[in-house]
Amino acid sequence: MIPEAAEKLEAFFKSFTGSEHALLLLDYDGTLAPFRVDRFKARPWAGIRELLSRIEAQRRTRIRIVSGRPAAEVAGLLGLDPPVETWGLHGVEKLHSDGRREVESLAAETQARLDQVRGQLRRDSFGGLFEDKPNAVVMHWRGTSPRKAAEIEERTRAIFEPLANSSELSLLKFEAGLELRAGRDKGDAVRAILEDAFRDDAIRAPVAFLGDDITDESAFRVVNELEGPHLSALVRRERRESAADVWLRPPRELRGFLQGWLEAAAP
Repeated sequence: MIPEAAEKLEAFFKSFTGSEHALLLLDYDGTLAPFRVDRFKARPWAGIRELLSRIEAQRRTRIRIVSGRPAAEVAGLLGLDPPVETWGLHGVEKLHSDGRREVESLAAETQARLDQVRGQLRRDSFGGLFEDKPNAVVMHWRGTSPRKAAEIEERTRAIFEPLANSSELSLLKFEAGLELRAGRDKGDAVRAILEDAFRDDAIRAPVAFLGDDITDESAFRVVNELEGPHLSALVRRERRESAADVWLRPPRELRGFLQGWLEAAAP
């Protein structure tokens, strides 16, 4: 970890003094767990679940997961008991800790456009992995050769881009994939979480968001705008341009961050 990042972390954790609560916002894939070609095998890095369980048991931190996955997938893979509130589909879906589920509704015209693309990609996904979401159609090419990945991306863009430019749909680029989607993004989800968490708080508690992908940038920017103590952290093995305050290399520096949080939030 570079000295500047260590200094920022130290200053952030010092802000826990005198605060009764803290808010820890986390992406899942690439942040808490390594990527897998088979996404259902993406389990958390060793020690991460245990550290999160210990943080939750202190009852001083509200943990929220904000993921591009359907929320139930994240809850099953993360395996926290009791479960934590999870925002899936980049914020379109909210899975409460008690199992209640809310999903942002789509206009009929928007849904019809997505259905048309779903049918097309079910017939031919041209060597990529098609994923169907309630609010989106997704094409993955993780695990393919660079030449094949470029071909899949080109053919996917040819289908997605005209729709993204002429409707309520938007095009979301992420690592090894493209998503044609409608509804909230992660920045919108974080705004909603903050509004709920601080509804009755006169003084804002420490807030952090950890993510790895381009899709997490909107959440970094929202956290960076907070007036109270805050931290945005890019979690990935190779650094890239980002709005995040600090860069953490998983899993060692991620575990170190969570251990630091655990100590800072100790009664």
